[in-house]
Amino acid sequence: MFDEKGRDVAAIRLPQWGRVTAAEGPVPWLVVDDCGVPVEPIRRYLADFVAAGNSAGSVRSYGYALLRWWRWLIAIGVVWNKATPAEARDLVLWMKQVTKPRRSPRTVSAATAGTVNPITRKRHLGDQYESRTIRHSNAVVRAFYAFWIEDVCEGPLVNPVQLDRRHRAQRPNARHNPLEPFRPEGRIRYNPKLPKRRPREIPDERWKDVFGGMRSNRDRALLSMGISCAARASELLGVRGVDLDWSDQLVRVIRKGTGAEQWLPASQESFVWLRLYLADLGEPLGPNEPVWWTLPRRDRGDGLRRQPMNYEALRGVFRRVNTLLGTNWTMHDLRHTASLRMARDENLSLRDVQVILGHAHLATTADVYIVEDEAQVVRRVLRHLAEREHRANQPPSPVAVGYDGDDLAILLGGRPS
Repeated sequence: MFDEKGRDVAAIRLPQWGRVTAAEGPVPWLVVDDCGVPVEPIRRYLADFVAAGNSAGSVRSYGYALLRWWRWLIAIGVVWNKATPAEARDLVLWMKQVTKPRRSPRTVSAATAGTVNPITRKRHLGDQYESRTIRHSNAVVRAFYAFWIEDVCEGPLVNPVQLDRRHRAQRPNARHNPLEPFRPEGRIRYNPKLPKRRPREIPDERWKDVFGGMRSNRDRALLSMGISCAARASELLGVRGVDLDWSDQLVRVIRKGTGAEQWLPASQESFVWLRLYLADLGEPLGPNEPVWWTLPRRDRGDGLRRQPMNYEALRGVFRRVNTLLGTNWTMHDLRHTASLRMARDENLSLRDVQVILGHAHLATTADVYIVEDEAQVVRRVLRHLAEREHRANQPPSPVAVGYDGDDLAILLGGRPS
């Protein structure tokens, strides 16, 4: 083993040191210390991260993961460029058992944290770190140290987040065919396993309840468009006036991750609700203005002004309807619902579904959305069992003249009489 420190990770408390803050310049988000000074090793890495073409949202997400890592090193008294795999391992152990820090205590959601909603059959978020959060933390820290070790060639000597090669008989890609792509080197050593979950679909009768719980034409237009074109929440919120094709009923989105532009077909109903919503705005929408707007709750002295709708405002829409219905639906459930509907349509190929969803690989679409409805599977199996029982109770068919019944039974796998 690489160390025998034996930390009591359960007793460690992370300090409220530093913060992630928006910044002007090429790097949109920075990690700063208590004095507001950017943490230089993180700043240099994020600058390289931005130059590689990553989005501002990814920069913010990586910043929070690195801020947690820095707080962890401060709590255990280790300098960032002296960290070893022991520190990465203990952070994983700490994240698996600690209660996540919150800015404010839970109120209504305290009774449902970690439980399964009886209507949607989806689990509410709990108070512990999810497996996906731990895996994301490991990936970010590993990429940060890879930058310093491989690209900058200064500072740390070892990457604390290592790959699991204990069961490999040889080094990765030792017999690699130069005509074939390289395989991934292996999984990160302390990554928790992810349970395979099927996408949650909003049934038609539940969809009527959700849509009926919307309080404005804006919310109805947004949900109707989301469930018809299967776009992600961030993609829909980025739509501008010039991105709407009213004649062909198309909406242009900027794909998450790739940044590619794509026109998606939307339903006629969604464009009807969109027209009603735009009429409610009371003034024409500019071609380069965002489509979705909201009003601030507080008057800042110059009256209530329209503000572009952000993700937190969209979450508020679902928070209100979930409180009304006793559910825990999210905007991403609309994407799942639309995708499953398209995948089951015999008039659409799997390739059609892949293009609409913006997946880079067909296998991703097939692995996630080619799923069987459990109720239909049960009905088919029950029908199969009933047919077998019916055939077993049928009298044997008469044997044609010239054939021996016992010989035919043995030949066809039956029992002689």
